[in-house]
Amino acid sequence: MSGPITHREELRAGERLARDLRHSLALILAGGVGSRLNVLVRQRAKPAVPFGGIYRLIDFTLSNLINSGLERVGILTQYLPYSLTDHIGDGRHWGLVGRTREVRILPPHQGASGSDWYLGTADAIYRNLGYIHRHDPEFVLLLSGDHVYHMDYAPMIDAHVRAGADVTIAVRRVPMEQASDFGTVHVDRDSYIVGFEEKPAVPTSNLISMGIYVFSARVLVERLMRWTSTGAAPDFGHHIFPRMLSGGDRMFAYEWSGYWEDVGTLRAYFDSHMDLVRAEGALDLSAWRIRTNLDESRVGDRPPAWIARGAEEDRVLVSRGCRLEGTVTESILSPGVVIERGAHVHRSILMHDVRIGAGAKLEHAILDKQVEVGHDARIGFSDDGGRINERFPTHLDGGLTVIGKGARVPERARIGTNVCVFPGSVLRTLGRPTVASGETVGEDSA
Repeated sequence: MSGPITHREELRAGERLARDLRHSLALILAGGVGSRLNVLVRQRAKPAVPFGGIYRLIDFTLSNLINSGLERVGILTQYLPYSLTDHIGDGRHWGLVGRTREVRILPPHQGASGSDWYLGTADAIYRNLGYIHRHDPEFVLLLSGDHVYHMDYAPMIDAHVRAGADVTIAVRRVPMEQASDFGTVHVDRDSYIVGFEEKPAVPTSNLISMGIYVFSARVLVERLMRWTSTGAAPDFGHHIFPRMLSGGDRMFAYEWSGYWEDVGTLRAYFDSHMDLVRAEGALDLSAWRIRTNLDESRVGDRPPAWIARGAEEDRVLVSRGCRLEGTVTESILSPGVVIERGAHVHRSILMHDVRIGAGAKLEHAILDKQVEVGHDARIGFSDDGGRINERFPTHLDGGLTVIGKGARVPERARIGTNVCVFPGSVLRTLGRPTVASGETVGEDSA
């Protein structure tokens, strides 16, 4: 029986892990349309969607990387990459600038037609094999740019090496009744993967894939060249992993616990924000060392938040530049939000420079940047049974109302639940001072 690990062995293990991190390359998949986030992604890529007042979704993955000691990052973009590219800049806000540090935007290398777009996650990596070859890593870490979580990737890379794996997949346990919403993984007693099921109707495993993968670089390149180059296997979950399993590759499951949310739907996006303001503190960004580009939104140029005498707030995240004169509960106020006297905001997300007029009432709503709500308006209240949205029945069926960037809601307007208002819509001009539950208003709403 082996004895306890010596100090010298610990030092050697630490030195080996540090070397492995230096020889690792991270690639972030940030090109998805994210259509289930509805009007929030009409004018931006999903990873660029604001979160938690001052952040964007991709900030979590980028911060996890630099906090884990990984310093070479490629970001694969595609759909509406402009705001994402502006946000990332040269990477200095995440410490990714220097002789050995890099963050590189990798747009698709194709023409303008839709058929030239990436066909799947594996196809996206295949089309950027030149970037991988240029860095010549030993390990490639593949990540999504639209998950909210805090994770140190170094132990996962260490587990990959110790397991002698060709690929390691991060997994977590969820209640069995939720497993059908994800790709599930079956493992043996040593945590090697023995089976996959993609969103099974009747799941038999509650281990789900988190969309975080560590590949031995040689294996990744060889498998993509063999299968994806022919167009037969454009996606990792649907095609590459089942073929690797049947071909005898060593596939290891790295089980991880902790807060993690795929905010791919309006409901998940809203619920994660409510986790920020819950009393039990399920989501505590202050302890996560999340970095962001504060210059982009001029957060540093804004004055401190101002709360008037007589204003009331309870479980509210308040950002710089906010002016609060009304009542706000269980809500997130991004920089520059103004809540005028007598207004009531409950369980809502208000993005940059939203203005809520005097006496207005707002509940269970998401307002994108620069939305203006006139005095005495009512948003998110239903007298008609709360019908689900007719155009987006799978997006808006739980009572949320979402209003796109720059929309204008006139004074004394009445907007029900499960309503979608498109960006830039001026309800007075459209002749819609009243919007019943389940309706969609604005551009493309026909």
